[in-house]
Amino acid sequence: MARLFTGPRGGRITTAVLRDATHWDEVVTGLGYTHLRRHSLGHTGLTWMADAGVPVHVRQKITGHGSLTTTQLYLHPDERSIENAGQALSAHLGASWGCRWAPNGPQAATGLDQ
Repeated sequence: MARLFTGPRGGRITTAVLRDATHWDEVVTGLGYTHLRRHSLGHTGLTWMADAGVPVHVRQKITGHGSLTTTQLYLHPDERSIENAGQALSAHLGASWGCRWAPNGPQAATGLDQ
């Protein structure tokens, strides 16, 4: 499989290559973000890929992880993604069951309290 991005010798881009090519340490220190780590870029990239709908088996292949469990550990959904998931579930359940969920619970939406 051909790599989308390659290191200076055509191989895998390691965090050391990334550090040297981008002057990472100097940049994050200059910005005052010394807590940022190059490894975190993998977490961010995989989370963005998941948000974009890239299947988990493709993400696993991209990373070279031996298991899907390892790939899943890299995902960090934001609050908006979690809220969207809840709204999608509510919409699905409402369509499936012919009701809608209301802020005061299912009774307010279905008329069960009448």
